[in-house]
Amino acid sequence: MSAVAAPRPVRGAWFVFGIGAVAYVVTVLNRTSLSAAGIDASTRYGIGAGTLSSFAVLQLLVYALLQVPVGVLIDRWGPRRLVVLGAVTMAAGQLLLSLSTDVAGAVLARVLVGAGDAATFVSVLRISTNWFPPQRVPVVTQLIGLCGQLGQVLSLIPLVTLLHHAGWTTAYASAAGLSVLAAVLAVLVLRDVPPGADNPRSAKALSSVAGDLRASLRHPGTRLGLWSHFTTPFAGNAFALLWGYPFLVSGEGLSPGAASTLLTVYILSSAATGPVLGRLVARHPLRRSWLVLAIVASQALVWAAVLALPGPAPLPLLVLLVCVLGTGVPGSLIGFDYARSFNPADRLGGATGMTNVMGFLSSVVVLLVIGLLLDAQGAGTPDTYSLDAFRVAFAVQLPLWLAGTAGILVSRRQTRAVLARDGVVVPRVREAIRRDLAGRRGRG
Repeated sequence: MSAVAAPRPVRGAWFVFGIGAVAYVVTVLNRTSLSAAGIDASTRYGIGAGTLSSFAVLQLLVYALLQVPVGVLIDRWGPRRLVVLGAVTMAAGQLLLSLSTDVAGAVLARVLVGAGDAATFVSVLRISTNWFPPQRVPVVTQLIGLCGQLGQVLSLIPLVTLLHHAGWTTAYASAAGLSVLAAVLAVLVLRDVPPGADNPRSAKALSSVAGDLRASLRHPGTRLGLWSHFTTPFAGNAFALLWGYPFLVSGEGLSPGAASTLLTVYILSSAATGPVLGRLVARHPLRRSWLVLAIVASQALVWAAVLALPGPAPLPLLVLLVCVLGTGVPGSLIGFDYARSFNPADRLGGATGMTNVMGFLSSVVVLLVIGLLLDAQGAGTPDTYSLDAFRVAFAVQLPLWLAGTAGILVSRRQTRAVLARDGVVVPRVREAIRRDLAGRRGRG
Protein backbone atom coordinates (compact mmCIF):
# COMPACT_ATOMS: atom_id res chain seq x y z
CA MET A 1 0.00 0.00 0.00
CA SER A 2 1.59 3.30 -1.06
CA ALA A 3 1.22 6.55 0.82
CA VAL A 4 -0.58 9.45 -0.81
CA ALA A 5 1.81 12.30 -1.53
CA ALA A 6 1.12 15.50 0.36
CA PRO A 7 0.27 18.52 -1.80
CA ARG A 8 3.33 20.53 -2.74
CA PRO A 9 3.66 24.24 -1.96
CA VAL A 10 3.42 26.54 -4.95
CA ARG A 11 6.61 27.58 -6.72
CA GLY A 12 8.53 30.21 -4.80
CA ALA A 13 6.75 29.49 -1.50
CA TRP A 14 9.93 28.58 0.36
CA PHE A 15 11.70 31.71 -0.87
CA VAL A 16 8.82 33.88 0.36
CA PHE A 17 8.83 31.90 3.60
CA GLY A 18 12.56 32.60 3.99
CA ILE A 19 12.11 36.37 3.79
CA GLY A 20 9.18 36.22 6.19
CA ALA A 21 11.34 34.17 8.54
CA VAL A 22 14.11 36.79 8.38
CA ALA A 23 11.58 39.45 9.36
CA TYR A 24 10.47 37.33 12.30
CA VAL A 25 14.05 36.62 13.40
CA VAL A 26 14.70 40.36 13.60
CA THR A 27 11.38 40.83 15.42
CA VAL A 28 12.25 38.31 18.14
CA LEU A 29 15.70 39.87 18.50
CA ASN A 30 14.01 43.21 19.15
CA ARG A 31 11.42 41.68 21.49
CA THR A 32 14.02 39.94 23.68
CA SER A 33 16.78 42.54 23.41
CA LEU A 34 16.39 43.44 27.11
CA SER A 35 16.27 39.82 28.33
CA ALA A 36 19.97 39.51 29.15
CA ALA A 37 20.54 43.26 29.55
CA GLY A 38 18.27 43.72 32.56
CA ILE A 39 21.12 44.48 34.95
CA ASP A 40 22.66 46.91 32.42
CA ALA A 41 19.29 48.64 31.96
CA SER A 42 18.81 48.87 35.73
CA THR A 43 22.21 50.57 36.06
CA ARG A 44 21.73 52.88 33.04
CA TYR A 45 18.35 54.18 34.16
CA GLY A 46 18.74 53.79 37.93
CA ILE A 47 15.60 51.67 38.35
CA GLY A 48 14.45 48.76 40.53
CA ALA A 49 12.62 45.53 39.83
CA GLY A 50 9.15 47.01 39.47
CA THR A 51 10.18 49.66 36.96
CA LEU A 52 12.37 47.21 35.06
CA SER A 53 9.52 44.74 34.76
CA SER A 54 7.27 47.56 33.54
CA PHE A 55 9.48 47.88 30.43
CA ALA A 56 8.72 44.31 29.39
CA VAL A 57 5.13 44.47 30.65
CA LEU A 58 4.32 47.62 28.70
CA GLN A 59 5.94 46.22 25.58
CA LEU A 60 3.89 43.02 25.78
CA LEU A 61 0.73 44.90 26.76
CA VAL A 62 1.00 47.06 23.64
CA TYR A 63 1.60 43.88 21.65
CA ALA A 64 -1.46 42.19 23.11
CA LEU A 65 -3.78 45.19 22.73
CA LEU A 66 -2.86 45.58 19.06
CA GLN A 67 -3.39 41.96 18.07
CA VAL A 68 -7.06 42.23 17.13
CA PRO A 69 -6.62 45.56 15.26
CA VAL A 70 -3.63 44.06 13.44
CA GLY A 71 -5.66 40.99 12.52
CA VAL A 72 -8.42 43.18 11.12
CA LEU A 73 -5.87 45.24 9.17
CA ILE A 74 -4.38 42.06 7.72
CA ASP A 75 -7.82 41.13 6.41
CA ARG A 76 -8.18 44.64 4.92
CA TRP A 77 -4.65 45.66 3.79
CA GLY A 78 -2.86 42.34 3.42
CA PRO A 79 -0.03 40.94 5.57
CA ARG A 80 2.91 42.28 3.51
CA ARG A 81 2.14 45.90 4.35
CA LEU A 82 1.91 45.03 8.03
CA VAL A 83 5.33 43.32 7.99
CA VAL A 84 6.89 46.47 6.49
CA LEU A 85 5.10 48.77 8.92
CA GLY A 86 6.12 46.61 11.86
CA ALA A 87 9.80 46.56 10.89
CA VAL A 88 9.93 50.34 10.44
CA THR A 89 8.22 50.90 13.80
CA MET A 90 10.65 48.59 15.61
CA ALA A 91 13.60 50.35 13.96
CA ALA A 92 12.36 53.67 15.36
CA GLY A 93 11.94 52.13 18.82
CA GLN A 94 15.41 50.59 18.95
CA LEU A 95 17.03 53.78 17.66
CA LEU A 96 15.27 55.77 20.38
CA LEU A 97 16.37 53.22 23.01
CA SER A 98 19.97 53.49 21.84
CA LEU A 99 19.93 57.25 22.45
CA SER A 100 17.72 57.51 25.54
CA THR A 101 19.20 58.26 28.95
CA ASP A 102 15.99 58.63 30.96
CA VAL A 103 13.13 56.30 31.83
CA ALA A 104 10.54 58.18 29.74
CA GLY A 105 12.55 57.72 26.55
CA ALA A 106 13.15 54.05 27.29
CA VAL A 107 9.46 53.43 27.95
CA LEU A 108 8.43 55.08 24.66
CA ALA A 109 11.08 53.03 22.87
CA ARG A 110 9.68 49.75 24.21
CA VAL A 111 6.16 50.84 23.29
CA LEU A 112 7.30 51.29 19.68
CA VAL A 113 9.05 47.91 19.73
CA GLY A 114 5.90 46.27 21.07
CA ALA A 115 3.75 47.93 18.40
CA GLY A 116 6.05 46.82 15.58
CA ASP A 117 6.33 43.34 17.05
CA ALA A 118 2.53 43.08 17.13
CA ALA A 119 2.30 43.40 13.35
CA THR A 120 4.88 40.81 12.34
CA PHE A 121 4.20 37.25 13.49
CA VAL A 122 0.52 37.02 12.55
CA SER A 123 1.33 38.64 9.19
CA VAL A 124 4.12 36.15 8.40
CA LEU A 125 1.81 33.35 9.55
CA ARG A 126 -0.94 34.57 7.22
CA ILE A 127 1.46 34.77 4.25
CA SER A 128 2.56 31.19 4.90
CA THR A 129 -1.07 30.05 5.15
CA ASN A 130 -1.73 31.65 1.75
CA TRP A 131 1.32 30.08 0.07
CA PHE A 132 1.29 26.52 1.48
CA PRO A 133 -1.36 23.76 1.28
CA PRO A 134 -3.36 23.19 4.50
CA GLN A 135 -1.61 19.89 5.29
CA ARG A 136 1.74 21.69 5.42
CA VAL A 137 0.61 24.66 7.52
CA PRO A 138 1.11 23.10 11.02
CA VAL A 139 4.72 22.22 10.21
CA VAL A 140 5.38 25.58 8.50
CA THR A 141 3.93 27.38 11.53
CA GLN A 142 6.36 25.58 13.80
CA LEU A 143 9.21 26.37 11.40
CA ILE A 144 8.36 30.07 11.70
CA GLY A 145 8.57 29.73 15.47
CA LEU A 146 11.83 27.79 15.11
CA CYS A 147 13.34 30.56 12.99
CA GLY A 148 12.22 33.07 15.58
CA GLN A 149 14.38 31.33 18.19
CA LEU A 150 17.41 32.43 16.20
CA GLY A 151 16.42 36.01 17.04
CA GLN A 152 16.57 35.15 20.73
CA VAL A 153 20.02 33.61 20.26
CA LEU A 154 21.14 36.83 18.55
CA SER A 155 19.87 38.88 21.49
CA LEU A 156 21.57 36.65 24.05
CA ILE A 157 25.00 36.33 22.45
CA PRO A 158 25.97 38.81 19.70
CA LEU A 159 23.83 41.69 21.01
CA VAL A 160 25.01 41.28 24.61
CA THR A 161 28.62 40.92 23.42
CA LEU A 162 28.25 44.11 21.39
CA LEU A 163 26.61 45.81 24.38
CA HIS A 164 29.50 44.97 26.70
CA HIS A 165 32.26 45.82 24.22
CA ALA A 166 30.89 48.68 22.09
CA GLY A 167 28.34 50.16 24.45
CA TRP A 168 24.58 50.60 24.77
CA THR A 169 24.14 53.04 21.87
CA THR A 170 26.00 50.92 19.31
CA ALA A 171 24.22 47.71 20.33
CA TYR A 172 20.68 49.03 20.03
CA ALA A 173 21.40 51.17 16.96
CA SER A 174 22.62 47.97 15.27
CA ALA A 175 19.30 46.31 16.12
CA ALA A 176 17.53 49.27 14.51
CA GLY A 177 19.62 48.78 11.37
CA LEU A 178 18.59 45.12 11.13
CA SER A 179 14.95 46.18 11.33
CA VAL A 180 15.42 48.55 8.40
CA LEU A 181 16.99 45.70 6.42
CA ALA A 182 13.98 43.48 7.19
CA ALA A 183 11.61 46.22 5.95
CA VAL A 184 13.53 46.57 2.67
CA LEU A 185 13.52 42.80 2.06
CA ALA A 186 9.79 42.65 2.76
CA VAL A 187 9.09 45.40 0.23
CA LEU A 188 11.20 43.70 -2.43
CA VAL A 189 10.23 40.05 -1.98
CA LEU A 190 7.11 39.39 0.10
CA ARG A 191 3.74 38.97 -1.62
CA ASP A 192 0.41 38.31 0.07
CA VAL A 193 -0.61 35.43 -2.20
CA PRO A 194 0.97 33.37 -5.01
CA PRO A 195 0.71 34.72 -8.58
CA GLY A 196 -2.77 34.17 -10.00
CA ALA A 197 -4.36 33.32 -6.63
CA ASP A 198 -7.36 35.20 -5.27
CA ASN A 199 -6.41 37.70 -2.59
CA PRO A 200 -8.67 37.25 0.47
CA ARG A 201 -8.35 40.92 1.44
CA SER A 202 -11.69 42.60 2.06
CA ALA A 203 -12.67 46.13 3.06
CA LYS A 204 -15.46 45.38 5.51
CA ALA A 205 -17.50 47.84 7.51
CA LEU A 206 -16.68 48.08 11.19
CA SER A 207 -20.02 46.51 12.08
CA SER A 208 -19.20 43.55 9.87
CA VAL A 209 -15.75 43.23 11.42
CA ALA A 210 -17.27 43.18 14.90
CA GLY A 211 -19.73 40.51 13.75
CA ASP A 212 -16.88 38.36 12.40
CA LEU A 213 -15.01 38.63 15.69
CA ARG A 214 -18.13 37.63 17.63
CA ALA A 215 -18.75 34.71 15.27
CA SER A 216 -15.18 33.49 15.71
CA LEU A 217 -15.36 33.80 19.48
CA ARG A 218 -18.69 31.97 19.64
CA HIS A 219 -17.15 28.85 18.14
CA PRO A 220 -15.69 26.69 20.94
CA GLY A 221 -12.84 25.64 18.65
CA THR A 222 -11.64 29.23 18.56
CA ARG A 223 -11.92 29.43 22.35
CA LEU A 224 -9.91 26.21 22.63
CA GLY A 225 -7.18 27.96 20.65
CA LEU A 226 -7.42 31.03 22.90
CA TRP A 227 -7.00 29.00 26.10
CA SER A 228 -4.21 26.91 24.58
CA HIS A 229 -2.29 30.06 23.74
CA PHE A 230 -3.05 31.56 27.16
CA THR A 231 -1.73 28.62 29.18
CA THR A 232 1.40 27.36 27.41
CA PRO A 233 3.81 30.30 26.80
CA PHE A 234 3.77 32.61 29.81
CA ALA A 235 6.25 30.66 31.95
CA GLY A 236 8.82 30.56 29.17
CA ASN A 237 8.17 34.17 28.13
CA ALA A 238 8.65 35.47 31.67
CA PHE A 239 11.82 33.44 32.03
CA ALA A 240 13.36 34.36 28.67
CA LEU A 241 12.19 37.96 28.34
CA LEU A 242 13.28 39.25 31.75
CA TRP A 243 13.42 37.13 34.90
CA GLY A 244 15.34 34.00 33.90
CA TYR A 245 18.79 35.60 33.91
CA PRO A 246 18.42 37.38 37.31
CA PHE A 247 16.88 34.21 38.79
CA LEU A 248 19.77 32.04 37.67
CA VAL A 249 22.52 34.51 38.63
CA SER A 250 21.19 36.16 41.79
CA GLY A 251 18.78 33.47 42.98
CA GLU A 252 20.52 30.22 42.06
CA GLY A 253 24.06 31.60 42.29
CA LEU A 254 25.21 30.68 38.79
CA SER A 255 27.87 32.62 36.93
CA PRO A 256 26.72 34.94 34.12
CA GLY A 257 28.27 32.56 31.61
CA ALA A 258 26.40 29.56 33.01
CA ALA A 259 23.14 31.52 33.05
CA SER A 260 23.59 32.54 29.41
CA THR A 261 24.32 28.91 28.54
CA LEU A 262 21.09 27.76 30.20
CA LEU A 263 19.12 30.41 28.34
CA THR A 264 20.70 29.10 25.15
CA VAL A 265 19.59 25.57 26.13
CA TYR A 266 16.08 27.00 26.53
CA ILE A 267 16.24 28.27 22.95
CA LEU A 268 17.61 24.96 21.63
CA SER A 269 14.83 23.08 23.41
CA SER A 270 12.24 25.34 21.82
CA ALA A 271 13.86 24.91 18.42
CA ALA A 272 13.94 21.11 18.72
CA THR A 273 10.35 20.86 20.00
CA GLY A 274 8.71 22.92 17.25
CA PRO A 275 9.11 20.59 14.24
CA VAL A 276 8.12 17.56 16.34
CA LEU A 277 4.92 19.26 17.51
CA GLY A 278 4.18 20.38 13.95
CA ARG A 279 4.38 16.81 12.68
CA LEU A 280 2.24 15.49 15.53
CA VAL A 281 -0.43 18.16 15.00
CA ALA A 282 -0.55 17.44 11.27
CA ARG A 283 -0.80 13.68 11.88
CA HIS A 284 -3.25 13.82 14.82
CA PRO A 285 -5.40 16.96 14.41
CA LEU A 286 -8.03 15.57 16.78
CA ARG A 287 -5.46 15.12 19.57
CA ARG A 288 -3.93 18.59 19.68
CA SER A 289 -5.26 19.33 23.16
CA TRP A 290 -3.38 16.38 24.65
CA LEU A 291 -0.11 17.93 23.48
CA VAL A 292 -1.08 21.26 25.06
CA LEU A 293 -2.06 19.67 28.37
CA ALA A 294 1.16 17.61 28.50
CA ILE A 295 3.25 20.77 28.03
CA VAL A 296 1.37 22.64 30.77
CA ALA A 297 1.64 19.74 33.22
CA SER A 298 5.38 19.32 32.66
CA GLN A 299 6.04 23.04 33.17
CA ALA A 300 4.07 23.15 36.42
CA LEU A 301 5.65 19.98 37.85
CA VAL A 302 9.26 20.94 37.14
CA TRP A 303 8.80 24.52 38.39
CA ALA A 304 7.20 23.12 41.56
CA ALA A 305 10.23 20.86 42.10
CA VAL A 306 12.67 23.77 41.64
CA LEU A 307 10.78 26.09 43.99
CA ALA A 308 10.16 23.44 46.67
CA LEU A 309 13.84 22.72 47.27
CA PRO A 310 15.23 24.37 50.45
CA GLY A 311 18.37 25.64 48.69
CA PRO A 312 19.64 26.21 45.15
CA ALA A 313 18.49 23.60 42.66
CA PRO A 314 21.05 21.15 41.28
CA LEU A 315 22.26 21.96 37.78
CA PRO A 316 20.56 18.92 36.12
CA LEU A 317 17.20 20.09 37.48
CA LEU A 318 17.80 23.60 36.12
CA VAL A 319 18.68 22.10 32.74
CA LEU A 320 15.42 20.13 32.84
CA LEU A 321 13.57 23.32 33.79
CA VAL A 322 14.82 25.31 30.81
CA CYS A 323 14.18 22.35 28.48
CA VAL A 324 10.58 22.08 29.67
CA LEU A 325 10.03 25.84 29.51
CA GLY A 326 11.33 25.74 25.94
CA THR A 327 8.30 23.70 24.87
CA GLY A 328 5.90 26.49 25.83
CA VAL A 329 6.19 28.79 22.83
CA PRO A 330 6.03 25.96 20.23
CA GLY A 331 3.09 24.54 22.17
CA SER A 332 1.32 27.91 22.05
CA LEU A 333 1.43 27.82 18.24
CA ILE A 334 -1.09 24.98 18.35
CA GLY A 335 -3.61 27.67 19.30
CA PHE A 336 -3.19 29.24 15.85
CA ASP A 337 -3.90 25.88 14.25
CA TYR A 338 -7.22 25.81 16.09
CA ALA A 339 -8.01 29.30 14.77
CA ARG A 340 -7.19 28.17 11.22
CA SER A 341 -9.28 24.99 11.54
CA PHE A 342 -12.48 26.61 12.78
CA ASN A 343 -12.59 29.93 10.87
CA PRO A 344 -13.00 30.81 7.17
CA ALA A 345 -10.24 32.69 5.38
CA ASP A 346 -12.04 36.05 5.38
CA ARG A 347 -12.07 36.24 9.18
CA LEU A 348 -8.86 34.33 9.90
CA GLY A 349 -6.86 37.49 10.63
CA GLY A 350 -9.17 38.58 13.44
CA ALA A 351 -9.36 35.05 14.90
CA THR A 352 -5.57 34.73 14.81
CA GLY A 353 -5.19 38.12 16.48
CA MET A 354 -7.57 37.17 19.30
CA THR A 355 -5.66 33.93 19.81
CA ASN A 356 -2.36 35.76 19.99
CA VAL A 357 -3.72 38.19 22.58
CA MET A 358 -4.19 35.50 25.20
CA GLY A 359 -0.64 34.27 25.53
CA PHE A 360 0.76 37.75 25.77
CA LEU A 361 -1.84 38.88 28.30
CA SER A 362 -0.89 35.98 30.56
CA SER A 363 2.78 36.82 30.02
CA VAL A 364 2.11 40.47 30.93
CA VAL A 365 0.44 39.43 34.18
CA VAL A 366 3.28 37.11 35.16
CA LEU A 367 6.03 39.58 34.27
CA LEU A 368 4.35 42.41 36.17
CA VAL A 369 3.41 40.46 39.29
CA ILE A 370 6.87 38.88 39.60
CA GLY A 371 8.43 42.36 39.62
CA LEU A 372 5.90 43.71 42.11
CA LEU A 373 6.36 40.75 44.45
CA LEU A 374 10.14 41.11 44.34
CA ASP A 375 9.84 44.79 45.20
CA ALA A 376 7.29 44.07 47.95
CA GLN A 377 9.82 41.76 49.64
CA GLY A 378 12.53 44.41 49.56
CA ALA A 379 14.50 42.40 47.02
CA GLY A 380 16.51 45.47 45.99
CA THR A 381 18.07 45.53 42.53
CA PRO A 382 18.50 42.73 39.95
CA ASP A 383 21.94 41.82 41.28
CA THR A 384 20.75 41.42 44.90
CA TYR A 385 17.53 39.39 44.54
CA SER A 386 17.32 36.45 46.96
CA LEU A 387 16.26 32.90 46.15
CA ASP A 388 13.44 33.06 48.73
CA ALA A 389 12.10 36.22 47.08
CA PHE A 390 12.11 34.47 43.71
CA ARG A 391 10.25 31.49 45.19
CA VAL A 392 7.39 33.71 46.29
CA ALA A 393 7.37 35.67 43.03
CA PHE A 394 7.40 32.69 40.65
CA ALA A 395 4.56 31.01 42.57
CA VAL A 396 2.19 33.43 40.78
CA GLN A 397 2.32 31.07 37.80
CA LEU A 398 0.31 28.33 39.52
CA PRO A 399 -3.15 29.99 39.48
CA LEU A 400 -2.72 30.91 35.80
CA TRP A 401 -1.92 27.30 34.92
CA LEU A 402 -5.00 26.13 36.82
CA ALA A 403 -7.30 28.69 35.17
CA GLY A 404 -5.93 27.95 31.71
CA THR A 405 -6.24 24.19 32.12
CA ALA A 406 -9.86 24.58 33.19
CA GLY A 407 -10.52 26.72 30.10
CA ILE A 408 -8.90 24.13 27.83
CA LEU A 409 -10.93 21.25 29.27
CA VAL A 410 -14.26 23.09 29.08
CA SER A 411 -13.74 24.41 25.54
CA ARG A 412 -12.45 21.01 24.38
CA ARG A 413 -15.61 19.31 25.58
CA GLN A 414 -17.73 21.92 23.80
CA THR A 415 -15.68 21.62 20.60
CA ARG A 416 -16.05 17.86 20.55
CA ALA A 417 -19.81 18.27 20.96
CA VAL A 418 -19.87 20.53 17.87
CA LEU A 419 -17.74 18.06 15.91
CA ALA A 420 -20.00 15.17 16.91
CA ARG A 421 -23.03 17.15 15.74
CA ASP A 422 -21.29 17.53 12.37
CA GLY A 423 -20.54 13.81 12.19
CA VAL A 424 -16.89 13.91 13.36
CA VAL A 425 -16.26 11.51 16.23
CA VAL A 426 -13.00 11.84 18.19
CA PRO A 427 -11.64 8.29 18.65
CA ARG A 428 -10.20 7.06 21.91
CA VAL A 429 -6.47 7.54 22.38
CA ARG A 430 -5.83 3.81 22.22
CA GLU A 431 -7.73 3.52 18.95
CA ALA A 432 -5.89 6.52 17.45
CA ILE A 433 -2.51 4.97 18.31
CA ARG A 434 -3.59 1.64 16.83
CA ARG A 435 -4.65 3.32 13.59
CA ASP A 436 -1.40 5.27 13.37
CA LEU A 437 0.70 2.13 13.83
CA ALA A 438 -1.38 0.28 11.26
CA GLY A 439 -0.94 3.14 8.80
CA ARG A 440 2.81 3.09 9.28
CA ARG A 441 2.95 -0.67 8.68
CA GLY A 442 0.85 -0.22 5.56
CA ARG A 443 3.15 2.48 4.18
CA GLY A 444 6.14 0.24 4.98
